[in-house]
Amino acid sequence: MSHLPNTLNSFWLWREVSSKLGVSNPAYKYWKDTPNIKLNNKYVFIQKNTLPSKHEYVENILTDLSGYLPIKYASDRLHVNEHIFSYEKMRLYKEFEYKFVEDVKFVNIKKFFTEFGIKVNKNSIVQLGKIKDLEFSANSTFYNLKNDYGIIVYE
Repeated sequence: MSHLPNTLNSFWLWREVSSKLGVSNPAYKYWKDTPNIKLNNKYVFIQKNTLPSKHEYVENILTDLSGYLPIKYASDRLHVNEHIFSYEKMRLYKEFEYKFVEDVKFVNIKKFFTEFGIKVNKNSIVQLGKIKDLEFSANSTFYNLKNDYGIIVYE
């Protein structure tokens, strides 16, 4: 298990940046002063306010991803099947807020945690699932959600 980083608060989705600029997919690799991260070996993100000066104008029209994570990455970090974020028939689906950017579906994990009063420290490990499947320990905090689901935060 691993913690849920809030890393996208200061990043743009590369797929959207390249689409809006009309540049080739690997262009970011040549921008030495533009840090990037890759999540799940699939999603590339470019740090805000570091685009080359001739491309800075595009930042005004890019989608803010603060609080959001790609659903595949979020499901891996919460140790739950990603279909919980994919299908409206899933019991917790409507508890989350979603956003599509360039055909990538994002889930607002920060808002969900805030609404349910879930406190997650930087080094915490989080597990979401049916209550009967969760692993409780002495140094964990349990949060009861709707429909027999819960979250455990391990310190």
